[in-house]
Amino acid sequence: MAYEIIWSPEATEDLQSIVEYLSRSSPRYASTVAESLLEAADKLAHLPFAGRVVPELEDTMIREKFVHNYRLIYQIHDESITIIAIIHVRRLLPLEKE
Repeated sequence: MAYEIIWSPEATEDLQSIVEYLSRSSPRYASTVAESLLEAADKLAHLPFAGRVVPELEDTMIREKFVHNYRLIYQIHDESITIIAIIHVRRLLPLEKE
């Protein structure tokens, strides 16, 4: 079974911001990074547990894949995967208090 890939508005904004930032110095690299992130997300449809558990959260259903210098963070649901965020590898995931 292939999972449906859903991009959260925040992750979509993250991707756009990354591309805009990288395009300032290298449009080609920006394109390469964007393509790699999109491909990595698409591959999750068949291999959702391929990524590691996000250490800050310790939730087995929230995982990440490393793509270039970015963490593609996603959550696994019954029939879908939500791309939650894309952050630079040097940043920790901001944790929200409930």
